[in-house]
Order: sequence, then structure tokens, then C-alpha cells
Amino acid sequence: MSNKGFSHIGQVRHVFFDTGGDQLLAFMEARGVPGVPAQYDAGINGGLGVPNAFYHFAFDAGSEAALAERRNELIARGVEVTDVVDHDWAKSIYFKDPNGLQLEFCCFTRNLTGDDARMQERAEVSIRRLGLEGAAAPAERAQVG
Repeated sequence: MSNKGFSHIGQVRHVFFDTGGDQLLAFMEARGVPGVPAQYDAGINGGLGVPNAFYHFAFDAGSEAALAERRNELIARGVEVTDVVDHDWAKSIYFKDPNGLQLEFCCFTRNLTGDDARMQERAEVSIRRLGLEGAAAPAERAQVG
């Protein structure tokens, strides 16, 4: 096959992450590709003007012990990670990938019920604890559900 008439312009790196449960998560990174800026916000949150934690990827850690193990692994690799956040129905840790995307490892601590699907006040978690310290907020604490 001839590539006559085509010039080599740019590169795209395509990376797949095995997230378990026969699921993959894919990211693409362009370098020198026409029409793709060299620097850009890799997340949806900045474009929407909402805090970084609003839209993020959450991965099932499987158990509280596995959640603690994931946290320790991240810390050992020099990643800044939150303390374990107890949501009542689950426990989570939050951190950011090299592009600044908010990521979460989570494990359920009880079975969910129909009541969990209803919008309600559930817990108060500090903005700093969720990594929202740069977000504009009327109070120091945010209601999360």
C-alpha cells in the first residue's frame, strides 16, 4: 500500500486502562496534530465552569481493605490523595491524574435502596476534602449526596 500524497503529521497516543470487570477506559493524547491545540483542559468541568469534582471517573475498589491498599499505593507513587471520605453508603478516596482530571476509588459499604435514589440532604463534606478549595462557594462547606 502506498502512502503517496500523505505526509506524516502529528502523533496520537491511545492508552487503554483495564478497570476490572471486563471494562476498559481509553484516553487519547494528540501531539502535533493539526486542529488540536498543544495545551488544553482535558476535563469537562472547566468547559462547563463547574468545580473539578463534579464530573469525574470513579472506580470500584471492591472492599474497604482494597480501598486502603489503593490509597497506600497512590501515596507511595507520590500522588496527592484525600483521606477516606465516608458517604454513609460508600467510602471513597479522591485524587487527580497528570492532566488534572478528578478520579475516585470507591467501595460500597451497604446495599442501596430506593430511598438512596431520592434527592435529599445526606452529609456535609468540606470543600477542601473533595478537592474543591479553588471553587467559588457561598459557604465553607458543601452539601453532597
